[in-house]
Amino acid sequence: MMDPATMPWVWMPADHRWLGETVHAQPYLVLGDKYARAVKDGARAQPVVFPLTEPQEVAALLAQVDGVVLTGSPSNVHPRHFGEEVLDPQLPLDEARDALTLELVRQALQQDVPLLGICRGFQEINVALGGSLHQAVHTLPGHLDHREPKQAPLEQQYAPRHDVTLQPGSLLHRLAGGAPVVRVNSLHGQGIKRLAPGLRAVAHAPDGLIEAVEFDGAHSFALAVQWHPEWRFGADALSSAIFRAFGVAVRQRQARRLREARAFASAPETPA
Repeated sequence: MMDPATMPWVWMPADHRWLGETVHAQPYLVLGDKYARAVKDGARAQPVVFPLTEPQEVAALLAQVDGVVLTGSPSNVHPRHFGEEVLDPQLPLDEARDALTLELVRQALQQDVPLLGICRGFQEINVALGGSLHQAVHTLPGHLDHREPKQAPLEQQYAPRHDVTLQPGSLLHRLAGGAPVVRVNSLHGQGIKRLAPGLRAVAHAPDGLIEAVEFDGAHSFALAVQWHPEWRFGADALSSAIFRAFGVAVRQRQARRLREARAFASAPETPA
């Protein structure tokens, strides 16, 4: 068992939601239990939340952590970030999260902080780097309906739904043990339309939709997937491998960060 005092920290941005009965609803910051548990048990790292962080504070806070996980969410990235109007006003948005995470993506890549994106996080990464999204994949000719059956029990919602074909030689391909195809769950209505510069598609659904991306030129772990590997990750070999590899990268980052801090503390003072 790891000493909690020495565990690396992984920043997990929260959702902004109104909870409670309509008349008495109040604003809450929410982090999904399954994501936090996958980081704690799968990556062996401590999830942390920095409530109400402003975009200009991201760089300084990133220097204190060892990884970032962008979680899924019921909300969507506001389409104004990729130059479109809202297609369906009934779908939830979270502009406060957008303001943080889009900057967080860019800063994490700049500072070589290990980064894992899941579902909304996958979409945030593409938008942050200049890509765009399909707002309703199920309406596109020749495309699958990638949404979950919302009235079904969670076990059915998160059950494997379709295959994805992996790009040979990619990190994801290696984590899958070299398997050319894996089966994944599917709980999303939006998806990548225009791939952002600097991203490389490394997995595709049978309808051609991009299901995973990696980053050209990344010096640390940098992976995003459209599906949900956090769901009962221990029962799935690829999901376990993703969080295990992320944990290795996080601990490497922690070791570098601590070495640099010790070197700075022991450096002789420069005379004024």
